[in-house]
Amino acid sequence: MIVPPVSADGLPVGKPDAYGIRSVGYDVLAWGAEMLAQPDGDRAGEPWVWTDSQARLILWWYAVDQAGAWLFRRGQVVLPKGAGKSPMAAAVSCVELAGPVVFDGFDSTGEATGRPHPSPHVQLAAVSQDQAYNTMSLVLSMLGNGRAADEVEGLDLGVTRVRTRAGKLEPVTASAPSREGQRLTAAILDEPHLWTLANHGVRLAATLRRNLGKTGGRSLETTNCWRPGEGSVAEETSAYADLIASGGVVDGGLLRFHPKAVVADLADETQLRAGLAALYADSPWINIDRIVAEVYDVNTHPSDARRYYLNEVAVAEDSLIAAHEWDACESPERLQNGDTITLGFDGGKSDDATALVAMRVSDRLLQTLGIWECPEPPHDKGWQVDREAVNDMVRLAFDAYNVVAFFADVEQWTSYIDMWSVDFRDKLLVSASPNSPVGWDMRGRQQASTLANERLAAAVRDRLVKHTGELRLRAHALNTRRRPNRYGISFGKEARGSKRKVDGWAASILADQARHEVVESGKLDQPKKKRTGRVYGWN
Repeated sequence: MIVPPVSADGLPVGKPDAYGIRSVGYDVLAWGAEMLAQPDGDRAGEPWVWTDSQARLILWWYAVDQAGAWLFRRGQVVLPKGAGKSPMAAAVSCVELAGPVVFDGFDSTGEATGRPHPSPHVQLAAVSQDQAYNTMSLVLSMLGNGRAADEVEGLDLGVTRVRTRAGKLEPVTASAPSREGQRLTAAILDEPHLWTLANHGVRLAATLRRNLGKTGGRSLETTNCWRPGEGSVAEETSAYADLIASGGVVDGGLLRFHPKAVVADLADETQLRAGLAALYADSPWINIDRIVAEVYDVNTHPSDARRYYLNEVAVAEDSLIAAHEWDACESPERLQNGDTITLGFDGGKSDDATALVAMRVSDRLLQTLGIWECPEPPHDKGWQVDREAVNDMVRLAFDAYNVVAFFADVEQWTSYIDMWSVDFRDKLLVSASPNSPVGWDMRGRQQASTLANERLAAAVRDRLVKHTGELRLRAHALNTRRRPNRYGISFGKEARGSKRKVDGWAASILADQARHEVVESGKLDQPKKKRTGRVYGWN
């Protein structure tokens, strides 16, 4: 089986067939189109029609391996306002109740086939009763007005549940303890950007997943973009996806669909319309003129416009870097052997991350050389960063590139910084501090660190910096929060003890500061002086 590349919207590129992957999804698509009705709108009562993006999603969601096991156990669909996520959630709920969602072997052409679950128990979950019943009303229309009303054996439509001769579909809300132990076969988590600790949504999601784990069932989230820092279920799923993509989790089993409008400047109406047209291309019922009007309404905050209409993750009020600002700086370029670079290092021990970042002097290209983070439970117990692996990466950098400056925060890494200072001082054009070629004390040099933070943040906003798009560095940059002090705007985590690390940004600041001082020194074009090797001392 060929591993498919991932497209910009998060789904694998194309259809499973192109990679020799089989899918029960073809049977699912056929059953939905034949048995369900369009629940509302001008076409209400007519046969249900999957959009192109919905069909592609269904094919991947129901893809199986050669043994007939699902490729994905969790899914997340992130769509903007009006793009049809609630009808899609309702359609998947109906299919899970009575459609061919159990692998039933391969046919004569080698395609996977499906059959209905012998005892389905499907839950349509939300944190509020109104939300749960809003989507449930679509389920009732799709089943009651379609061929399913005549074809599904024992179909009994009720406001609080739908029964068949084999099983049931029911809406549930956030009373998690009452859900523990139920033998679910599928769950739709509706609007999990609203599911938080405060309203028991996080607990409900955990309970549903545990119940599904017992039966081999699966959960699919359908959501709008979330507000950063709220710790919602949708936000945590996105963070899990980033962890998978960065290699932090080997077999995550998560499928995500998250298309976004690419609009660097909201004030550019031509650019805005082009981005919206691409995002809503599969939603012909959307009036782009109306969306543009909503975006430009004086009462619409730009972060809300990006969140609800452009499908971008909203920027926290105290965010230092916005996603669209960081993403606009991505470059396909990579460091080449022999490039003249500076290094920035921020080290932790167990809880904090450790980051080594390089910056090419000629064009301010940032590239991650290593970010070491504590793994997810249960592998986090007793974890500490492998200091020798970090040391090896530092030495590999000096072997591969022309390193002209190396600034490293001294906290928790003093002995290694002393060693690096001795080993590499002859290669460096500028020193990190008067007392050390490499050691830079971010705690003791607040003014200089603040100015360095402001310089790099401004360069990102002005697109004067480039980066390689590495996901962990992106996460660390977007996790940073503005921290004003008497010298200006510094940075920090959202809260003390937060799992959302910022050490990659700290290392980037040091790499950029090192570059700045090298350029300001005027020493780049001067030949390096060789040390005599003589040692002077006093008796």
